[in-house]
Amino acid sequence: MSIHDPVADMFVRIKNGQFAKKISVKIPFSYFKQEIAILLQREGYIKEILSNKSDKPYLEIFLKYFQGNPVIENIIRVSKPGLRVYKNKDDIPSVMSGLGIVIISTSKGILSDKEAKKQGVGGEIICYVS
Repeated sequence: MSIHDPVADMFVRIKNGQFAKKISVKIPFSYFKQEIAILLQREGYIKEILSNKSDKPYLEIFLKYFQGNPVIENIIRVSKPGLRVYKNKDDIPSVMSGLGIVIISTSKGILSDKEAKKQGVGGEIICYVS
């Protein structure tokens, strides 16, 4: 089965894993998805990331819960393969008045909205996380 949007597939696996109260989810490996996972870990939305680069490389993402509830309440894909969404540094939106994050692909790598504004760069809006 071919996946047309691997990043959206990653988000769906995370949401479904948390809905099912799984400890971790495995997703096919790519460096782009690994950078998104590293950002989610840095921002405190997931516990840990393990990468296995064997014959079938994958990322294992350990999900995080607080008082039995998933830390990631919602993760929404914004920029899609058929419709890319770009914003400059002044037009980067905020999620839940700053309680969530926006993940942005910039010329300086994958950054959160706060990091992108601090570094003065815009880019492609990947998703909203709350």
